[in-house]
Amino acid sequence: MYKLLTASVALLISFHCLTPLPHVAHGQGAYRAGSPSSEHAIPSPFHPSMMPVTDGDAYRSSHHAFAAPVILLDVGHGGIDGGTTAHGVLEKDINLAISQKVYLLLRSKGYAVIINRLGDYALSDENRWLNSRSRHRRDLAQRKSLSEEVSTDIVVSIHANWSPRSTTYGPVVLHQKEGRSYLLAQSIQDAMNDLYGTGRGVVWGKPFYLLNYVKQPAVIVETGFLSNAADRARLSDPAEQKRMAQSIANGIIYYLSVV
Repeated sequence: MYKLLTASVALLISFHCLTPLPHVAHGQGAYRAGSPSSEHAIPSPFHPSMMPVTDGDAYRSSHHAFAAPVILLDVGHGGIDGGTTAHGVLEKDINLAISQKVYLLLRSKGYAVIINRLGDYALSDENRWLNSRSRHRRDLAQRKSLSEEVSTDIVVSIHANWSPRSTTYGPVVLHQKEGRSYLLAQSIQDAMNDLYGTGRGVVWGKPFYLLNYVKQPAVIVETGFLSNAADRARLSDPAEQKRMAQSIANGIIYYLSVV
């Protein structure tokens, strides 16, 4: 409990320093549905949407506070699961840094936001209900479960990408085979394209677990390729992370304003 409370306070303090602002080879940036495998109640004095709501009891005691659409930010990987990596840069750290900024930006606009990881730990460790030896499967099930326990309107999963071709770069947003998911993905992709100066289209994330099993409109935002030197430098720069976070937040807000 103290880990989450401390992290949440640190996030709120850091808000004062935050200034709002072709074919793709998908690597290890997100979880595939075909992979063999890769929450309990936490009492909090904070407003419910400031903390990860991690089980049904916490939701049932606080869901009345969510009058606005609820956005679930799914922070990719964490703890023992570092995600993809290149030249010492770990995907899990990039995902967390950008997700925290998106979280604060959306909260500053009055949106109800839940983030499922506030520190460097694996969500599989909090899954005590799934009888599986696979850490990866427990992690995925935990992420899906939170989207069901909370009255979530959209799910935005944030990752970094990797490709065997070091020249491949830029943001890629993956969507479900569903119209609202496509529109959400397109909205975020357009905002990210403006930032990067790219012209990518969205991609159907057919093999990815989250996009297959989450019932709400969901997308996976691959913020850039760690395998590309320019993207890696950009992803590692806190100022650029803020710009990416602003673009993602802008895309989410635009979607919610028109759908």
